[in-house]
Amino acid sequence: MRQMVMVGFLQAQNCTNLVSSWRHPESRTDSTSAEYYRTIGRVLEAGKFHVGFFDDRLAMPDRYGNDHRHTVEHGIRCVKMDPVTVLTVMGMATERLGLGATCSTTYFEPFHVARVFATLDLMTGGRAAWNVVTSMNDGEALNMGLDAHMEHDSRYDRADEFMDVVLGHWNSWEDDAVVLNKDTGLFADPTKVHRLDHDGTWFRSRGPFTVPRSPQGQPVVIQAGQSGRGKQFAARWGELIFVTTHTSMEHGKQVYRELKEDIARHGRDPDHVAITPSAYVVCAETKAEAEDKMALIEKLATDEDALSLLSEAMNFDFASKDLDEPFTDEELDNISGTQSMRDRVLRASNIRNPTPRDFIRFSSRARPNKPFVGGPKEVADGLEEHFTAPVADGFVLAATHVPGTYADFVQWVVPELQRRGLYHKDYTGATLRENLGLPIPQASR
Repeated sequence: MRQMVMVGFLQAQNCTNLVSSWRHPESRTDSTSAEYYRTIGRVLEAGKFHVGFFDDRLAMPDRYGNDHRHTVEHGIRCVKMDPVTVLTVMGMATERLGLGATCSTTYFEPFHVARVFATLDLMTGGRAAWNVVTSMNDGEALNMGLDAHMEHDSRYDRADEFMDVVLGHWNSWEDDAVVLNKDTGLFADPTKVHRLDHDGTWFRSRGPFTVPRSPQGQPVVIQAGQSGRGKQFAARWGELIFVTTHTSMEHGKQVYRELKEDIARHGRDPDHVAITPSAYVVCAETKAEAEDKMALIEKLATDEDALSLLSEAMNFDFASKDLDEPFTDEELDNISGTQSMRDRVLRASNIRNPTPRDFIRFSSRARPNKPFVGGPKEVADGLEEHFTAPVADGFVLAATHVPGTYADFVQWVVPELQRRGLYHKDYTGATLRENLGLPIPQASR
């Protein structure tokens, strides 16, 4: 029976993906401590989550007014620690939870990324996942020694070749290459370790790679491309694909169907790719209690939070326009950051030239987007409807505060989903691929 994939959406920073979360009275204040992340890992594993996943950026949000002061003053994701390092801490506190982190194809080298994630995969017994991104704004470029961010489609062209190199290195050790025969002195069979010798448009990388394969062969590939070019990249490479919350059930079914069809066109098995939209969940023992919780959460967000995050994501300074000044066609056409956010607002608003105020309203940036609010039954009903439509193979649970969101979900919703047969009662195996039902990729021969 088909069952839900569940991912915990995390940030190695002072807040969750909801930037106002640090203001929540129940949010922990030790987000720079190891115990904070160990606690989250234990909660997610108790709820049998498949993956704890860390989003990341290479700059704090400073595109709004081209100044970082508002970001620091209001705690708008101003702290951004290295997610892979944080994952190692979480990995030491868990045994079955998958561990995913973001790393950019635009600002790192393929060999480096391949080695970091292959090492993490070994250190966690085959539980690692890499979220492949192309980054999004000039702030990241400036931090990495460049004047401006690369053009949108070129970033994905570069990322395609980046994937060829990384996967080439990951597959260059055969599964039985390591011998460890102390009597003969043979550590590994050199005929089973292969050089890559890649010489392409963007990269040159010789090899041989320096990290043997893990129990799951190689890390799981996560992708979240939402633009037209991004979706094609996701369909080609992603094994766990994150999508944004849909504007309607029919739209969600269309996105799901088209993405599965694109996966098949790339010669891949759609059943081996899980599509998981983001989902805010506010739950409690009763619907009334959950609604009280939601009322508090809604009071925490500000318009400045939203404008800052919109500027970051779209690589456009929203402070350069009055709140009710429409975007011009030229401005909309030249968005160089996350084009899918622009497209989502245009579709949801049905306004050809929206204003910054329209973007705040229809993007739900900095606010819970179409949250599932209620007791166990109401939340489970909503998730089941999306799962069976189908709109989703599972969900990326976005937290309004930590660790309360995850703890509430594990206490109230997980048992109800398990009772309905929609969610597993225990992990299938020791590796992330086993738990996601994914095959081990073939090594080179």
